[in-house]
Amino acid sequence: MSKVRSLSLTSRIMIGMVLGVVVGFIFQAILAGEDDFLIPLGLFSLPIKAFFVDGIFHVGGQIFIASLKMLVVPLVFVSLVCGTCSLSDPKKLGRLGGKSILLYLFTTAIAITVAITLALIFNPGEGINLPSDANYSAKEAPTLAQVIIGMFPTNPIDAMASGNMLQVIVFALLFGIAMALSGKAGKRVASVFEDLNTVILKLVTLLMNIAPYGVFFLMAKLFTTIDLKLIKSLALYFSIVVLALFIHGLVNYSILLKVLTGLSPVTFLKKMKNACLFAFSTSSSSATMPITLETANKKLGAHNSVASFTIPLGATINMDGTAIMQGVATVFISQVFAVDLSISDYLMVILTATLASVGTAGVPGVGLIMLAMVLNQVGLPVEGIAIIIGVDRLLDMTRTAVNVTGDCMVTCVVAKSEGQLDEDVFNDPDAAKDLEDYHKSIN
Repeated sequence: MSKVRSLSLTSRIMIGMVLGVVVGFIFQAILAGEDDFLIPLGLFSLPIKAFFVDGIFHVGGQIFIASLKMLVVPLVFVSLVCGTCSLSDPKKLGRLGGKSILLYLFTTAIAITVAITLALIFNPGEGINLPSDANYSAKEAPTLAQVIIGMFPTNPIDAMASGNMLQVIVFALLFGIAMALSGKAGKRVASVFEDLNTVILKLVTLLMNIAPYGVFFLMAKLFTTIDLKLIKSLALYFSIVVLALFIHGLVNYSILLKVLTGLSPVTFLKKMKNACLFAFSTSSSSATMPITLETANKKLGAHNSVASFTIPLGATINMDGTAIMQGVATVFISQVFAVDLSISDYLMVILTATLASVGTAGVPGVGLIMLAMVLNQVGLPVEGIAIIIGVDRLLDMTRTAVNVTGDCMVTCVVAKSEGQLDEDVFNDPDAAKDLEDYHKSIN
C-alpha cells in the first residue's frame, strides 16, 4: 500500500484507467449479451449488472464527474475576476481576446483540413451499407444573432446556476474591470477574491485525489457496455479519426508552439499528462477545466491574468477534436450515400465547421449540432449521423484530450506574446512538484 501511495498522481490515474478497462472487459465477457448475470451467495443472488455496472460503477463515476463540475463555475468566475482586475492596461483585455479567438479558429481550421485529407486518402465509407433503421433528428442550431445576444446575461446568478460559461465569462470580465476602476474599494474586494482563489485551488488539489477511483469507475462502466462489434464494423472510420487526433495533438500543436514561442514541445507534452488523462476519462473540457487551469498556471508558467481568460474561453469554443470528427464523418457519410463532393464543398465544410465552433459554443450536444450544420451545408443527409453515433462515445474521450491540449498550447502562445509566461517554470521538470507531494501526503 505504501508503494501505491508513493506513486505520482499520473501513475495512479493510469493504474485506475487500466484496471477499469480490464474489469469492464471481464464483465462484458461474463454478461455476453445477457440482461444480467446472477452470482449465487447462499440465500440470495448478486446481479452483476445491476449491482456493479449500474450501481457502484455508475454512482462512483458520476460522483467524480459531479465533484469536478462543482468547481467549474466558482473557479472560472473567481479566477477570471482576479486576472481581469489585475490588468494594468485595459487594452490588454482586447488583445487577449483577439489573439485567443484567432488562434482557436486557426487551429480548428487546421484540424478539419487534416481530417478531410486523411479521410480522402483512406476512403472510410466505401463498402459500408446504410442500416435500414438509421435515423437522427438534428436540433436546430442558434443563429449568429442569438449567440451574440446570449453571451450577455440578464441574470448572472442564473447563468452560474445553469453553467452558461459564455455568460459567466462576460460577467466576470465586466465585474473585474469594474473592480479595477473602483480604486480602494476595488482593491479591498480584490483581496477577498484572491483569498477565495487560493481556497478554491486548494479544493482542486483535494478533489484530484479521488481521480484514480473515479477514472476506474468510469472506465469499468464504459468498457462493460461498449459495443465492440460496432467498432469492428466501423474500424476504418474509427482509426482515421484517432489518427487525425494524434497528428493534430502531437504534431500540429508542437509545430505551432515551437514556431510561435520557441518553447520545447516535448516539455509541454510531458506536462500535459495529468490534464489529458482527466480529459480522456471525463470526456468533458468543462469538467477538466480545474485541472487544465492548474496545469497552465503551476506547470506551464502562464500568469493567471492570461490563463484565467484563455482556458475557460478555450473550453467553451475550442472544438479542434470535434472538428476532426466532423471532417472524417463528412467524407465517410458522403461515401456511404455515394454523394460526390467538390473542392468547393470541402472548403465550405472547413469554413462552416470553423465558424460553428464559436457559433454553437455552450449548446448541449454541440458536436452533433455542428456536424448536422456541416452536412446540411453541403447537401448530405443528416440521418447519416446515426451510423457513427454508436462509436462516438469512445472517440469523444480522445477528442476532449486533444481540445484540452489545444487550450494550454494557445494559453502558452498568448502568455508568451504578452510577456506573461514564466519560462523558468515552463522549463522546470519539477514545477508543481509540491502539488504531487501534497497529493501523496493526503492520499
